[in-house]
Amino acid sequence: MAKSQKSFACQSCGSVYSKWAGKCDECGEWDTIQEELIESGPAKSLNVSKNSGQVIQFVPLHGKAEKLPRISSSVKEFDRVLGGGLVPGSAILLGGDPGIGKSTLLLQAVCKMAESGKPCLYISGEEAVDQVRLRAERLGLENAPVGLAAATSIRDIITSIEKAETKPSLVIIDSIQTMYVDTIDSTSGTVTQVRASSSELIRLAKKRNISIILVGHVTKDGAIAGPRVLEHMVDTVLYFEGDRGHQFRILRAVKNRFGPTDEIGVFEMAQEGLIEVANPSELFLNERQDRTPGTAILAGMEGSRPILVEVQALVAPTVYPTPKRAVVGWDSNRLSMLTAVMEARFGISLSANDIYLNIAGGLRITETAVDLAVAAALISSLNNEPMSKDTVLFGEIGLAGEIRPVAQAEQRLKEAAKLGFSHAIIPEGKGKKALPDKIEGMTITKMKSLHDLLDMLGRPKVKRKNDFMDD
Repeated sequence: MAKSQKSFACQSCGSVYSKWAGKCDECGEWDTIQEELIESGPAKSLNVSKNSGQVIQFVPLHGKAEKLPRISSSVKEFDRVLGGGLVPGSAILLGGDPGIGKSTLLLQAVCKMAESGKPCLYISGEEAVDQVRLRAERLGLENAPVGLAAATSIRDIITSIEKAETKPSLVIIDSIQTMYVDTIDSTSGTVTQVRASSSELIRLAKKRNISIILVGHVTKDGAIAGPRVLEHMVDTVLYFEGDRGHQFRILRAVKNRFGPTDEIGVFEMAQEGLIEVANPSELFLNERQDRTPGTAILAGMEGSRPILVEVQALVAPTVYPTPKRAVVGWDSNRLSMLTAVMEARFGISLSANDIYLNIAGGLRITETAVDLAVAAALISSLNNEPMSKDTVLFGEIGLAGEIRPVAQAEQRLKEAAKLGFSHAIIPEGKGKKALPDKIEGMTITKMKSLHDLLDMLGRPKVKRKNDFMDD
């Protein structure tokens, strides 16, 4: 007979303890460890001598693999991030901050997909049916042939899907933290319930060849709440990002078994819902001011898509014992490294200045190609001299101050030329890493190190901290 055992699990990271504690040693969160009951029985050893198992058939590694079938969601930006569309039988986990637009995005996707003739179901565990209908009416999608239900029992959901007259192509579960398995004696949202609910839904997806999208809550650090194993169980993990002060939203894949993990989809939040942005570069540069010191245009890449964004820097004398470094949209450690290179290698003193750095538009850049644009913006701010509005930059800066080449330079330059930029500052590169010398309609300047950039923009005359005190 199965016995009920007590365990204590952290609701933030999933770590299991033998007794209760106020703080989780793994993630450092307080008051997240809760008691859970686990059904367990006596351990049984496998007697392989009786040949109770089945023999596994092994095949050679080489062979012709079938191309994965895809189902379009009719939302191009969503399909782009997935790698071309939904794969039947796949399980997708979508996370994002509260109110960022996860439910709106999925409701638009499921309605458009249903309108194209694919049977779809939307199951909400957080909102009543009438609340979902009100959102659909606001988005102008109230007539879409989508099956709608408000339910939280995994047993009821699976039974309803399996006994449905028409097999759905897509099922939305909003959200996985509200679902529960009635054989487990713990509340919804606990680590055990999230793991068990996800496992049952993923098993259903593989068995019935149905695409399932699970909406996941996130912690205050931005990670998906619940056990970390949840991200390993699903086929694709998506994050919906954005700054509430901006209307832009970014859909980013961090795991994808069926496609790339560096693609992004760009949306604009409007009164009528999320609008796809076909040309993000033009949108991000729309509010750019002409002839402003401390700004530089980066020709960046997000997956296979070139994106031009404005890098803004402000360098000002500090009034604090320790200068302030505020960064939005970029890695603050990368900024610290870059300022150290400028001080140690080129004698540009920044220790008496606060530095504020911003990637305009709410986009977060992770590639190292932004280094050269950041350095140019800092120098421009120090000199109080604006750069040419028709110039774009990209390149990685090493610890010796050298400018290193980056990938997909030609695509970056072509995108900049298409938007009317006539001058590009890029790394020189050698051999196989040599970058293009000519792009139609653009003048290209190649640089080996920050010395070349300082010669072009002018070496800043910065006072040291003691100089400000003497004044």
